[in-house]
Amino acid sequence: MGPTRRGSYLTIEPHHPYVNRTGQPESALFTPLLLPKRAPPPEPEILSSPAAILGNHMDHLWTPWRYAYITRSDPQARTGVAPELADWPAAEDKHCVFCNMIAATDYAIAHGMPLEIAERASHIIYRGQYCFLCLNAYPYATGHVLILPYLHTDSLAAAPPDAVHEMIELAQRTERALRSTYRPDGINLGMNLGDAAGAGVAGHIHMHVLPRWIGDTNFMTVTAETRVLPEALDTTWKRLRDALKNSATP
Repeated sequence: MGPTRRGSYLTIEPHHPYVNRTGQPESALFTPLLLPKRAPPPEPEILSSPAAILGNHMDHLWTPWRYAYITRSDPQARTGVAPELADWPAAEDKHCVFCNMIAATDYAIAHGMPLEIAERASHIIYRGQYCFLCLNAYPYATGHVLILPYLHTDSLAAAPPDAVHEMIELAQRTERALRSTYRPDGINLGMNLGDAAGAGVAGHIHMHVLPRWIGDTNFMTVTAETRVLPEALDTTWKRLRDALKNSATP
């Protein structure tokens, strides 16, 4: 009995070896190939530290613009006062990041510093009659803007009506500026009133305007609690400052 075909397969009956054109059984034409026995895999090493796990394959993430923050080693440094504005008298410290920001900037301007240089140092991007806009020094994303009244208050209900109205008007202008400059997929806008609500500066109300993009929450945020920003704050300040000049009307 020779080979039989079953469907798409050729079957060789083991007790009737296939005979090829030479008259020899097919098995006589081939020499078995013996492979060396593979050694069992080594037992996995227990690694207890990130350095041991990553070895020499660790990548480096450079964020040089944040160097100014991590090198401020003076524990007595006044919050909200940029190094360029340090001539502002320490005795006038208002113990509020936003009040200090405005006071130190105004002091520098009054003593001869050009307005644009002083406001770039503090990242103030616009001043209204009752409120002003500044960049978040520790942004969640590029273009993270804060809208806040000059008045030091911890309550939206306690803020003057004119200031509240201007906050909303400035929120509209900020949205237009962000959309024209960065083309975000969405925008978060809101306030945290009080420590329990998550306010970073509970004593002085401020509204966050935060551009968002699809996929901007990724493994860096989830696993490393880190945000990667593609743009330095000074660059963001210049782009939004210019955009706000053209956002007064829809």
